[in-house]
Amino acid sequence: MSPVAELSPADLTRVCDDSRFPFETTAELPFSKKIIGQGRGTRAIEFGIGISSPGFNIYVLGMGGTGRTTTIERFLQEEAAAGPVPHDWVYVQNFQDLRRPRAIRLPPGEGARFRDAMSVLVDDLMRQVPKAFETEEYKDALASITQELEAQRNRVLQEVRDRAAEQGFAIIRMPHGLIISPLQDGKPMELEAYQALSAEQQAALDTARQSLERNLDDALGTVADLEQRARDEIDVLDRGVASSVADHLVEPLKEKWAAEEEAVLHLNLVRDDIIAHVEDFRPGEGNKSAKQDPFRRYVVNLIVDHGETTGAPVIVESNPTYHNLIGRIEYEVRHGVPTTDFTNIKAGALHRGNGGYLVLRASDLLDDPDSWQALKRALLDGQIRIEEMATGSIAAKTLDPEPVPLNAKIILLGSATLYYMLFALDEDFPKLFKVKADFDSDMDRTPENEEEVALFVAGRCHDEDLRHFDRRSVGRIVEYSSRLAGRQDRLATRFGELADVVREASYWAGEAGREIVNAADVDSAIRERVLRANLPEEQLRRLVRDGMLFIDTSGMVVGQLNGLAVIQIGDHSFGQPSRVTARTYMGDDGVVSIEREVKLAGPIHDRGVLTLIGYLGGRYAQSHPLSLSATLAFEQNYTGVDGDSASSTELYALLSSLSDLPIHQGIAVTGSVDQWGNIQPIGGATEKIEGFFDVCAARGLTGDQGVIMPAANKRDLVLRDDVVQAVASGQFHVWAVETIDEGLELLTGVPAGEPTPDGVQLDAEGSVHGAVQARLRQLAVELESFARERCETQD
Repeated sequence: MSPVAELSPADLTRVCDDSRFPFETTAELPFSKKIIGQGRGTRAIEFGIGISSPGFNIYVLGMGGTGRTTTIERFLQEEAAAGPVPHDWVYVQNFQDLRRPRAIRLPPGEGARFRDAMSVLVDDLMRQVPKAFETEEYKDALASITQELEAQRNRVLQEVRDRAAEQGFAIIRMPHGLIISPLQDGKPMELEAYQALSAEQQAALDTARQSLERNLDDALGTVADLEQRARDEIDVLDRGVASSVADHLVEPLKEKWAAEEEAVLHLNLVRDDIIAHVEDFRPGEGNKSAKQDPFRRYVVNLIVDHGETTGAPVIVESNPTYHNLIGRIEYEVRHGVPTTDFTNIKAGALHRGNGGYLVLRASDLLDDPDSWQALKRALLDGQIRIEEMATGSIAAKTLDPEPVPLNAKIILLGSATLYYMLFALDEDFPKLFKVKADFDSDMDRTPENEEEVALFVAGRCHDEDLRHFDRRSVGRIVEYSSRLAGRQDRLATRFGELADVVREASYWAGEAGREIVNAADVDSAIRERVLRANLPEEQLRRLVRDGMLFIDTSGMVVGQLNGLAVIQIGDHSFGQPSRVTARTYMGDDGVVSIEREVKLAGPIHDRGVLTLIGYLGGRYAQSHPLSLSATLAFEQNYTGVDGDSASSTELYALLSSLSDLPIHQGIAVTGSVDQWGNIQPIGGATEKIEGFFDVCAARGLTGDQGVIMPAANKRDLVLRDDVVQAVASGQFHVWAVETIDEGLELLTGVPAGEPTPDGVQLDAEGSVHGAVQARLRQLAVELESFARERCETQD
């Protein structure tokens, strides 16, 4: 077997060659807004913004801080600046159905002018209509009508009085109306006198009175007709006065907005309503106390005003609740009763972004299911309908405003998880968001992209007035970007986090009294960021140091070694060693994971354990059955494990126990294994190596300690400088292996061994596999012998 590759310091990280940068400081670089490393995403956004067909709304997915929000804003600003300014929208009274206010579209800026003109119209009406009723011409015409009515009424009633007098009767006005009474000596006859009359005389009087009463009823009917005719004449007179004033005031508005059909229609309806409700304008008349403001019905509620807008609107709604999205109807309490009208209609983000672009965060939108349903309904129907949600309580009478046509491009910003969940579970989602703009979290580390990072740093310094960076400090930012990406050949596109490091490095340079940021300031920024977040890591280290968490870093032990895991707490991740042990003994239970038995293991870990069984069977059970019982455990683990990156660790511990060969405790292991014994790549290699290094360094480096890792993960290493220096001085080691056999030789110091053509291991005394094979055969024989003896005893 070829020697195991020990990695050199050059393999452990990739230093940026900052000598290639064509500047001394970033002050020499121009300010750039270029989006870096997101060609796929920017192309998709360009397409989504450019196409106007229905359903081509955009879902931008990717990690936060990858530049997706910046990209959207830049593209929208450019596209919106060249786009047309959308129309204004107003709500006005619907005089035929007060519950359904009418929506009117007006050219940009005309909404405010129309609102102001209607406000002036109301003021003019309130002033000029009462004046028109105070003119001498109106008073003379009104007096003529009332005088004519009085003369006709007196004439009709006088005729009845005369006829009654001729027959000895008088018409007397009583509180309850007019009555006819017989006269005696010129005075109304008393009841006693009437009762003293003979029956014939009483009958004659009653007949005469009844005839006169019929005449009186006819006369009163004639008077009522005369009064109604007079009222009609007065109404015609009043309407004529109101019409004259209304026409004088409304006609100029109709001419001004003659091109807007809906506005002209509304003005005509306003004119008709003014004439129909002229009593509201007459001083001292109308039921104003009940209406509170009878002229409110003529005002205009401007809900969308683009008078100051240049280009298409770009609206970013950070709180897309139901009402913030589609609008609301507010209420007023009058006389203890909640009430509303069209003036209380308020626009939502869809109204403000109509004719342009509306940007929403998918997670915020989905926090309110009603908002998501309302957005889908608006997009599917092509209109914005303001509706009140049912609350389950007794609600006041509400409105049903006329919907506004919707023509907006919706851009959702969200995670890939949300995108694929919506795609799978919501049948409308693929029809409404046909453009997926996928933003990657990293990009190739090429010289060109390294220079793009330099431009990014310069852009932050120019834009935020930060201290500029020298070449080496920019190189440190590039190296940190690779660390974030987790690959030597990649750069992270998490520019939000990189920007924070730039800001913090500028701060630390200021604290050190420097005007130019150097590499030490970048290191300080990174170190301080870790220090603010790594208290849980330090607490675990303290448990190891104090002997409360058992981790051996020296000596040789059978069936035990250190596995490595990555712990993520908030925004901080770190490597943590964990003691893995194996015990083997006679039996046929196979390999049992204690974590699995007590349900502390996840499915991927369980899969890794089953893979070990496949390896053992394929390697050692070709000529005889595999008979053993074994247990595997992550000691002092109380929170659970998952993943298969410890499967090689478990296999090493198992083989050590079977072979009775001790393992170097100063060597930790990470790596997944397949059934053939090949070591497969894992995640978090950098954090795992640094985690074990920190434990060893705290106890004192001996020069024998190190980590075995998969060879496939070599490009993933971006280790800290102190780890690289320890490797360079021979105080710490990192080995990259491709097979279990390579790791076995490092851990035990014993050759792994090679199989013969028939699968039997050579040199049982001198190889790991030979020792394992011998022990397995011994266990099989002992188990068979035990079973035979037990049967004989039972017989």
